[in-house]
Amino acid sequence: MTGAEAIAKVKELVEDIDFTMLTTQDESGNLVSRPMSTREMDDAGDIWFFTAEDSKKVEEAEADRDIGLSYCDAKGHRYVSVAGRASVVHDTERMKELYTPDLDIWFADGLDTPGIALLRVTPVETEFWEPAKGKVATAAGMLKALVTRDTPDDDIMNHGRVVC
Repeated sequence: MTGAEAIAKVKELVEDIDFTMLTTQDESGNLVSRPMSTREMDDAGDIWFFTAEDSKKVEEAEADRDIGLSYCDAKGHRYVSVAGRASVVHDTERMKELYTPDLDIWFADGLDTPGIALLRVTPVETEFWEPAKGKVATAAGMLKALVTRDTPDDDIMNHGRVVC
């Protein structure tokens, strides 16, 4: 799967799986990951998150814009990996569009919380995997491979790659 079909599938998966592990690099060169809730993948392909401007992840993303996002729906056998570039955005109108009350747990004063910002990730390369024939068929294929001690059939998972 490539092109517009792959981009539409990535958008569907990213918005449906919601939580991702955002990986940055700290000042020592170590990779550091933390969970983030996806607000949206827009029509341009950018993925949006809310964040606190004074957070370590923002500091790390500003020092090295290259980041990774890893989405995992283990029960559904759906996965997305995004290599992208992060940027901090201060756009009040965009924040109003993306903010929902469930974020109040992190931002006590809602959009009036001091230091609230958006983190935009612009994908450079994205890969995804999902069951080709549904969850049950995928599980059966994996069980068969386990019993026969063989690798699963190639058609067990749909795989797509998008280079932006």
